[in-house]
Amino acid sequence: MFRKVVREAGCAIIGQTEELAPADRRFYAIRDVTSTVESVPLITASILAKKIAAGLDALVMDVKVGSGAFMSSMDQARELASSIISTAAAAGLKAHALITDMNECLGTTAGNALEIAESIRILANDQRDSRLNEIVMALCAEMLLASGLEGDRDAALAKADEAVTSGRAAEKFERMVTGLGGPPDFVTTHEKHLPTAPVTLAVHAKSHGYLAAVDAFRLGNAIIELGGGRRKLGDSLDLAVGLSSVANIGDTVDGDRPLLVIHANSKNSAEAASELVRNACTVTDETPASRPAVYETLTAD
Repeated sequence: MFRKVVREAGCAIIGQTEELAPADRRFYAIRDVTSTVESVPLITASILAKKIAAGLDALVMDVKVGSGAFMSSMDQARELASSIISTAAAAGLKAHALITDMNECLGTTAGNALEIAESIRILANDQRDSRLNEIVMALCAEMLLASGLEGDRDAALAKADEAVTSGRAAEKFERMVTGLGGPPDFVTTHEKHLPTAPVTLAVHAKSHGYLAAVDAFRLGNAIIELGGGRRKLGDSLDLAVGLSSVANIGDTVDGDRPLLVIHANSKNSAEAASELVRNACTVTDETPASRPAVYETLTAD
């Protein structure tokens, strides 16, 4: 089915099967029991095992850096990106890597169904958060360069943006969803297909001012508290819970503008998550310095 959908729609989003790079599960297990989750060689092996086994011609990696990433410093992120690129090259796979910021929520949502809905709004050119859009367009452009479909980065960026504004990206996505067994009108009717949480709670800052910093790791823990993330292998996920209307660093937060809105399956879990959110956010009287969304682009060239 994968090859059929790629031929007909031009793309496919799929998950790993037990037959594809089965040793990869052992790498994960080794990292867990030996406290080496952040080991660059093991991360590199885990990532590339599936990619190389699938027979790729080109690969673009989004290497996150910041409080919400495995790699909290630029040196660590560069080390991982360089390891992936050089190891891929040794296996005959052309790889590029972007180092992108993860010191705050990427986009305005966090949580399965909420993130899918935001992705659809981007594809439909309805709502494109500036930082999320910058990273997505940069990754798309880099894929055009790495695959040889485009030779100029600015031209590649323009081509990626035109795919969204013209509606072709949404059309391709909908064709892919249908080909994989989903509803044929998912882009226009996704809200009726996605689960929604029964409880919403707007979380306001303890003081008025500018959102100056976010501990994205703690925001991730808030998702786990809501049931949207796993505490241990085998935990089931609540796909409806999460965060929406997430403020960006630099936004003014006050009685009118909350830090974010929690979507929960109960009032108690919403209130527990709200404390994690407040503790994750730093509000000051001064506007914080701006930060790039994309720090660096690395290639083997």
